[in-house]
Amino acid sequence: MDAILSLRGVGKTYASGHRALEPVDLDIPRGEIFALLGPNGAGKTTLISIVCGIVVPTEGTVTVAGHDAIIDYRHARRRIGLVPQELATDAFETVMATVRFSRGLFGHGRDDAYLEQLLKDLSLWDKRDTRIMELSGGMKRRVLIAKALSHHPELLFLDEPTAGVDVELRRDMWRLVHRLREQGTTIVLTTHYIEEAEEMADRVGVISKGRLLLVEEKTALMQKLGKREMHLSLVDPMTVLPPELAEWQLSLEDEGHRLTYGFDAHAERTGIPSLLRRLSDLGIAFKDLDTSKSSLEDIFVDLVRERPAQDRAA
Repeated sequence: MDAILSLRGVGKTYASGHRALEPVDLDIPRGEIFALLGPNGAGKTTLISIVCGIVVPTEGTVTVAGHDAIIDYRHARRRIGLVPQELATDAFETVMATVRFSRGLFGHGRDDAYLEQLLKDLSLWDKRDTRIMELSGGMKRRVLIAKALSHHPELLFLDEPTAGVDVELRRDMWRLVHRLREQGTTIVLTTHYIEEAEEMADRVGVISKGRLLLVEEKTALMQKLGKREMHLSLVDPMTVLPPELAEWQLSLEDEGHRLTYGFDAHAERTGIPSLLRRLSDLGIAFKDLDTSKSSLEDIFVDLVRERPAQDRAA
């Protein structure tokens, strides 16, 4: 595997004693879209800040396109683009001037033809002579993306890129990400929007409380951890579940109008036939039945809730 990014034992403890990131081992191959999922404060920004040279790790090594990001930082950082969470730009500069300046910071010569196409792709060309302070929040976000792409990075980090933006910009971002991948750019996306990971990612990493809980291909993760649920709309509502149904671990929802049964669709025995027979024996009638599959959001919530308890038990 040709990894553009390799992390080995990378961790961070601040002077206050706060452990922001437990040691992480991770390889990102070229051309991949990798989504790092986690709630606010989980360690997502700390991790990418270390790779981008903003935060110095307490331990471990970071290699970007074969260059040590600590020792050979100039070569490593030239290959990285970062779209940060914060809207930090020079408010008095024009759009074109700030993007052109960002390109120069990485040692690239002037290329207005490339920047023109970049601004057009981001719907910024008509705003090229507008000062940053006069732009809307969504347009400022687009400028950050243009700055990050101004020097043709091989590895692009998007840190919560669509937080607080409108649906149109979010969809534009998704299209741009797919187009960049087609051009060979590797993308690492940090987000707490599950839909972004489902829409874009090849692999998903889940991080919580500074610990990388797992890394899986998105489809494999959903097959492995995803559950199915059967919902039964009852003819007559129930106030409590009869003890004869205890073995199926049912839940009573919608003010007693619906029974929900969770099961593993890959299991040899799902328990559905025996459950339906028992309901019939008990005279519990239903008027509708449907099943649903767990989303990535369901899996994520389960992982973040359950894994810390497992770690304590270990």
